[in-house]
Amino acid sequence: MDVIKTEIDGLVILEPRVFCDSRGYFFESYSKREFDEKVQPVYFVQDNESMSSKGVMRGLHFQRPPFTQSKLVRCVKGRVLDVAVDIRKGSPTYGKHVAVELSEDNHRQFFVPRGFAHGFAVLSDVAVFQYKCDNYYHPEADGGISIADDSLGIDWQIEPSNAILSEKDLRHPLLAEFDSPFDINIDLYQE
Repeated sequence: MDVIKTEIDGLVILEPRVFCDSRGYFFESYSKREFDEKVQPVYFVQDNESMSSKGVMRGLHFQRPPFTQSKLVRCVKGRVLDVAVDIRKGSPTYGKHVAVELSEDNHRQFFVPRGFAHGFAVLSDVAVFQYKCDNYYHPEADGGISIADDSLGIDWQIEPSNAILSEKDLRHPLLAEFDSPFDINIDLYQE
């Protein structure tokens, strides 16, 4: 696995070594030993999967303390634009984002540590999206930032006004109206 650092500390793109032959391909999608060595020790406790159609946008989500989550995400069918926004008060990159295309063809994964809001837009007809989390889901800790916030400068490759959003995602505040529960001193990985 190759680790590609991004312009925001903590956000990394993982590129597996894919072995192809006449039968198809094989790659190791996750190795705790290699992840801990090359990224940071993280103990994942829950795997999730979603299926969405073209034009669906999900996010920008996070879990409030004490139920914060790091996520390791990938698209196993189709393709998505995956985005993480730094929402740590006092961070020099507060409000900045990293966007990466994840697809069944590039097999890339994106590691999103605690203190970031996360979302994605479906660019293919259908996308199956998987993510590992280092904390269990707690609905009472749900939080979010509006996916349609122009101040974030995200090119979703889909017009947010034409996107398919959940009722919950339509109600998230803009970054300027948001009081982040995170600060720069948050442990990005484990508590």
